[in-house]
Amino acid sequence: MKVRESRGAGSAGTGPWGSPAGMCVAGQRDDGQPRLLHRARLAGHGVRWMRRSGMGRAGGWGGGPRAAPTPGEVPSPTPAFSCPPWVQAAGSSLHRDPRASLHPSRRPFPRASLHPCLRPSLMPRLGPGQGAVPLAEGGAVGGGGRYRPAQAAMEGGGRRVVVVGAGLAGLGAAQRLRGHGSLRLLEAAARAGGRVCTRPFASGLAEMGAHWIHGPSPGNPVFCLASRYGLLGPEAACEENQQVEAGGHPPMPSVTYGSSGKVLSPKAVREARDLFYALLASARTFQGSKKPPCPSVGQYLQAEIARTVPQEDARQLQMAMLATCLKLECCISGTHSMDLVALEPFGEYVSLPGLDCTFPRGYSSLTERLLSDLPEGTVLLNKAVRTIRWQGSFREQWDDARVFPVRVECEDGDVFLADHVIVTVPLGFLKEHHQEFFQPPLPERKAQAIHHLGFGTTNKIFLEFEQPFWEPQQQLLEVVWEDESALGVPSPDLKATWFKKLIGFVVLQPPEQHGHVLCGFIAGKEAEYMETLSDAEVLRAMTRVLRTMTGNPSLPAPRSVLRSRWHSAPYTRGSYSYVAVGSSGEDIDVLAQPLPEDPRDPRPLQLLFAGEATYRVFYSTTHGALLSGWREAERLNPLLQAPFPHLSREAAE
Repeated sequence: MKVRESRGAGSAGTGPWGSPAGMCVAGQRDDGQPRLLHRARLAGHGVRWMRRSGMGRAGGWGGGPRAAPTPGEVPSPTPAFSCPPWVQAAGSSLHRDPRASLHPSRRPFPRASLHPCLRPSLMPRLGPGQGAVPLAEGGAVGGGGRYRPAQAAMEGGGRRVVVVGAGLAGLGAAQRLRGHGSLRLLEAAARAGGRVCTRPFASGLAEMGAHWIHGPSPGNPVFCLASRYGLLGPEAACEENQQVEAGGHPPMPSVTYGSSGKVLSPKAVREARDLFYALLASARTFQGSKKPPCPSVGQYLQAEIARTVPQEDARQLQMAMLATCLKLECCISGTHSMDLVALEPFGEYVSLPGLDCTFPRGYSSLTERLLSDLPEGTVLLNKAVRTIRWQGSFREQWDDARVFPVRVECEDGDVFLADHVIVTVPLGFLKEHHQEFFQPPLPERKAQAIHHLGFGTTNKIFLEFEQPFWEPQQQLLEVVWEDESALGVPSPDLKATWFKKLIGFVVLQPPEQHGHVLCGFIAGKEAEYMETLSDAEVLRAMTRVLRTMTGNPSLPAPRSVLRSRWHSAPYTRGSYSYVAVGSSGEDIDVLAQPLPEDPRDPRPLQLLFAGEATYRVFYSTTHGALLSGWREAERLNPLLQAPFPHLSREAAE
């Protein structure tokens, strides 16, 4: 499929929807601010190795050129999945997995069979050689390029659907839509994928956003799709690995350095970590409680630490280690402080079984494959939406009889009239722009949900070394500042202390593929401050940290640095969502509800909402984003397959 990149309002030609058609151009803009860590996790997408994911959330979690099809190659059919009740939305309420009330580590999904959405008989058959995805020309994975050609017919009397955002939620919706008259995905950036963004670095690849598949098992649709498409390595397919109950914190061979320049006692580190995880598990038991002991997870953990750990000088190291655990949890939750994360709904998030795994050819190989199944011209890049006008009566200049309820106006002047619009933009963007983005404004209940839910920043810092200073078996280098305490107040001087929020470095594996590369994780205001610095300033700060923790003032500086800037990304404004103090899982459900709210409206489902922040039990993850897109497509499919009612002008108005 060829992804069309628009040059803006001056592009020539007239599109079949009554707007100037974007010209096909090559190239890719380098704006990849990852949403980092956590929960595959989307943008940030990467920290979830320690617990959940990335869109990960992001939280968290682009499409690039695909190799030209070989002669005679037949495009793979779009998967026609059967969506189970707990994924679909029925009427005005969403069905949620009843296991959501259980502790994440006690909510195993069926292991003996594939996720109901991913039965082998319903998956696309892959042709010879369809697994390999080359790097994009011009340096980055994702963006404009060559795709399997297909018809991009937009004319016809069927319903018109616009999807705003070509991340995993948007691509998932397009994948599942059936029987539509015409479909367009409008992506503001120069690449598809959203918070999934793979870039070349050193001798391999760097995941700027989503990093791992968190919980790679039959219950995870991202894992199942990647397996079907042949995008994973042999270890990921191991059934034994899929059955591991890691509770969101899979084990990794690690070494923990103190700020004194010495390696800390593994026994002391293990004891502090075990205590923290036990307290964290107890924080998930207040789901449904009318009177939780504290408003936030952070307040609860600190109160329990104060009650459990004696305040003695001999316990200073344990308190410092617990402070590091809190920083890690901030990265996983995509928040500045655990004091911002609500305690009562904390246990709603569902962790899937399985040892987290990565994509050998990059996470963007998944979005690339999803893009290749769409007809030519379906995805328009560099097509930022300015305003979505709904509950209207809009007509095309050459067809005065057809009336549309929604008008999508783009920054470049292009206009798309539609019957249905699926909005998949990140919560961070909605927080800043929803008042002018929707006209008329969203109902107060939905606007309040956007305001109350949390959306934070987790960033990554990649460092390339000439030679490794770590041992080959080590996969995680932790950093503990020994003068800190889990009960202390962080310094407000970001300029002087921002680097202390760094929780450590993951060693990219295998070195034969990536080179000698460390990936550091940092969250919150410190991560946002880091975005304001130059590469040279970040490299100098990381060199000081590494020399301090190893006790080696002559440790060679990294040869190169690459970091994410998700907070600065104008169409993302952070990494992924969390349930903040003052909000609840109900806000996630409210955000997911379509508009208009009146089920008797003769023009239903004008606006639908998808994205990781709309999935109550998998928020901040790539699998939550994908499932949300499928959910909204399934919500629309009955209408798309039914005879299209041509309303009279009077009925429409």
